[in-house]
Amino acid sequence: MGTAVHAPRRLGDLLVQKGYLTEERLQESLQRQRQGGRNKLLGEILVEQEFCSEDQIVECLAAEYDVPYAKLEARLVDPKIVDVLPREYIEQNLVLPLFVVRGMLTIAVSEPANLFLIDEIRSLTNLEIQIVAATSKDIRRMVTSLPNSKVFVIDDIIEDSDAADVTLIEEAIEDIGDVEEIAGQSPVIRLVNYIVFNAVKEGASDIHVEPAERCLRIRYRIDGRLHKALEVPQHLLNAVTSRIKIMGSMDISERRLPQDGRVHVLLEGRKIDLRVSTFPTTRGEKTVIRVLDTRSVSLNLEDLGFAEDILSQFRQSIRAPNGIILVTGPTGSGKSTTLYGALNSISSMENNVCTVEDPIEYHLPLINQFQVQEKIGLTFSRALRTLLRQDPDVIMVGEVRDEETARTAIQAALTGHLVFSTLHTNDACSAITRLINMGVEPYLIGAALNMVLAQRLVRRVCSKCRQTYEPPRTLRKALEKMDCRFDAFYRGVGCRSCRNTGYRGRIGIHELLVIDDELRDAIVSDPSVGNLRRIAVRHGMIQLQQDGFRKVREGITTIEEILQVAGDVTTNGN
Repeated sequence: MGTAVHAPRRLGDLLVQKGYLTEERLQESLQRQRQGGRNKLLGEILVEQEFCSEDQIVECLAAEYDVPYAKLEARLVDPKIVDVLPREYIEQNLVLPLFVVRGMLTIAVSEPANLFLIDEIRSLTNLEIQIVAATSKDIRRMVTSLPNSKVFVIDDIIEDSDAADVTLIEEAIEDIGDVEEIAGQSPVIRLVNYIVFNAVKEGASDIHVEPAERCLRIRYRIDGRLHKALEVPQHLLNAVTSRIKIMGSMDISERRLPQDGRVHVLLEGRKIDLRVSTFPTTRGEKTVIRVLDTRSVSLNLEDLGFAEDILSQFRQSIRAPNGIILVTGPTGSGKSTTLYGALNSISSMENNVCTVEDPIEYHLPLINQFQVQEKIGLTFSRALRTLLRQDPDVIMVGEVRDEETARTAIQAALTGHLVFSTLHTNDACSAITRLINMGVEPYLIGAALNMVLAQRLVRRVCSKCRQTYEPPRTLRKALEKMDCRFDAFYRGVGCRSCRNTGYRGRIGIHELLVIDDELRDAIVSDPSVGNLRRIAVRHGMIQLQQDGFRKVREGITTIEEILQVAGDVTTNGN
């Protein structure tokens, strides 16, 4: 009789048998996978729900497939044989060649059941293969520590970044050579990793690394406000700044001039872009890092806070065959995210959607994105003119900064293209006067412009600690004078979830100006902001403050947020 071959047991059963997972949690994760886990593996869902660790999952799989389970360390890797596989292949498939003994290649993989991958490696290397199982986190960490790796991994964080580890550097650093050497030492690397890791975990949009009088202060911008994250010894300033510059391929010897750089890091398997800017101050260089984490930003229009009546008009406008659509607001008001959401909703195989950006913040499928290069003369206006020869249907220009770009965009709209762009103005009607002040003729604006969306971001009340409260009498009287009445007022009292701020996350408030025939005539005859606003309000335009008040009534945000962000906007159209 032949030997019976037993099918591998299921991962969930293995974890339950080992005691790493309860049957109830297993069923909960399986239910989640069935109801829209977006083709995720069970192991990914278990880690995401924090029911199991990746180490426990790989350990069980290794035991089931009878392969060794290894915690990877640098001493296990023979640097001479790493190049047995192309670096791109290693990074894409998360495998790590360890060493060769008598024609047998030992290689670390995170999926020991992937027989196709193992056969492919055997074919590529012409070697016999022996595998060991390791977590994808360990493999990423080791891969990116290899020479010439272009991606930094920031998962390898010390949970307690205590001062004892950091203060291994005891003396102030003056010599540039010393700075470069010390910036490559592990305490500084771990400190910078911790700063970035913690910022991503907290949902920060920016990291400020700034020299103070007696320390190096780290602040995170979370939900539009700066919060102190930590303080470290001041003498680490040059080493920390140099480490960040090395990551961003910047010149560590240049401390007198501002510099810009870009870093790609891996965190929990996903790529995060960091935009780095340094600027010299009297106490040393200040560094600001913009965190571009695509997971923290939704590009679905339904998730951006639009009221239903505004969203329906906006959707109708972005599906027009031609014309200009402008999104206005100050820096950091979510203009780019709204444009990305609009493009994401209309992109298809039938449309040629092109963008000109500075810089490209998020990469979108089915969209051709082009980066402005000012240093070599590829400006917005020049890139836009070239783009018109690329047979586009829809064009997005990151920002209208000058008359030449504005004229080119209007010409594109008048010749049958749909053009999206942004402007820095306080409200929707001001966008028209801004274009006129740039030198564009009013009749061209009236002919080309379809819609202007003004927006701001306000903080959401934390759902975990939201309560009703009674506002001060002065605030109630001010609202009564504005003829605004509310049944209840909400605020967050502060909890661990919102870092005791009472707010968690942000939402948009919007003002949508749709250009109709009367407004087109007004743009030519009397394009003052007051006149345009009166006509728009008469035709039903909801202004920023009014949209904000609607969200206050729904308990989404606070009256203080709306008055602070949009308090200068009149609500009567005068």
